[in-house]
Amino acid sequence: MRNVALVQHYQHLQNRELFTMSNNRFQFELAESAAEIQGYFALRRAIFCEEQGIFAGHDFDETDQFAYPIVALDTETPGKPTVVGAVRIYENEPNVWYGGRLGVHQNYRRVGRIGKGLIYKAVTAAHGWGCTKFFATVQLQNVRFFQRQHWHSLQEIEICDRPHHLMEADLDFYPPVVYSRPKLDLALLQVS
Repeated sequence: MRNVALVQHYQHLQNRELFTMSNNRFQFELAESAAEIQGYFALRRAIFCEEQGIFAGHDFDETDQFAYPIVALDTETPGKPTVVGAVRIYENEPNVWYGGRLGVHQNYRRVGRIGKGLIYKAVTAAHGWGCTKFFATVQLQNVRFFQRQHWHSLQEIEICDRPHHLMEADLDFYPPVVYSRPKLDLALLQVS
């Protein structure tokens, strides 16, 4: 009986997420084009270097060599879609995935669904690629938001002299979605 209820819950979530997330103004994609990758790193630099001052110059690290970047795109900006949110996912060991560098452009934070959409895309993609555990280190001010997205805190930690929580996603709320794994073009990952 529990399995039937879970399947119905997943179908409801998928239908709702596709309607509210993909068919409207914002799209959530595995970044593949040069413009998406450049926008992804530019947004991370704006948030984590300029706004929060966590890193000097850029926040590029060795994890970016094998992480999959995910972007939120505003499809209604003049010209072409604009990157307004970013997160990266990576497999730390077989079937154990992490998300990191989640950020939303400051002009879009009041929209209320961009962070949620990025988390959903990140966890469902990893789950579709065989993830059995999904973790993230979350800044203290964002812990409650993650708890509302069906994550629980495992421990309090400090990263870059700032309080964080190591958190784990409840995969029962993130059905696996199988996307083709994009080929990571490391030439696009150069920091400007």
